[in-house]
Amino acid sequence: MGLIVLQTDETIEPEFNTYFADRSCPIYVSRIPSGAEVSKDTLAQMENALPMAADLLPKARPYRVVGYGCTSASSVIGSEVVESMVQRTCDAAVVTNPLRAASACAASLGVAKFALLSPYIEEVNNPLRRAFAENGISMDVFGSFGEAEESKVVRISQQSVVDAAMKLGADSAVEAVFISCTNLRTFDAIAEIQKRLGKPVLSSNQSLAWHMRELNRR
Repeated sequence: MGLIVLQTDETIEPEFNTYFADRSCPIYVSRIPSGAEVSKDTLAQMENALPMAADLLPKARPYRVVGYGCTSASSVIGSEVVESMVQRTCDAAVVTNPLRAASACAASLGVAKFALLSPYIEEVNNPLRRAFAENGISMDVFGSFGEAEESKVVRISQQSVVDAAMKLGADSAVEAVFISCTNLRTFDAIAEIQKRLGKPVLSSNQSLAWHMRELNRR
């Protein structure tokens, strides 16, 4: 498997090391240039950088699956375009991303009404909610930390994530919670939120890891 990680991301690799601690095959990682701030413009710019980042993955053998580790950029660029750009330079059977992965995970769980918790500013949140809606997932209940700087997103505390997710997920209108952004630390928060809410809790990294594992088995 292959994984394309944002230059600014400090979280996805250590979390993937835990999610895939039992893996029998390696995950090769490449980095893609990304802006210090998250905006529609900086996210869109990654489209043209995707082929170069994918080209840096080792070419000894084809990949069953490659993951692109950016939820918000996938909503701006589009999952199909992301896959096409990666496959230009990388022999990958399938390409997934957190948006596509979370949608698949939601379908597997049989849930479609989510509360969304994100770190993003509204110009990034809006296309993300629209993209999920196109996949049949409503996110009418949502909240954000309103943070544009990537270096600050990774330093949002676990307790802040838990408290915010609990508040959103307590709404009786939602069936599950999605915590967006691969740079937001969620691994240790998910179990606590899920136990207290009694509802499924997904995150960008958890969903992407699950989907890559599922696709790799096919």
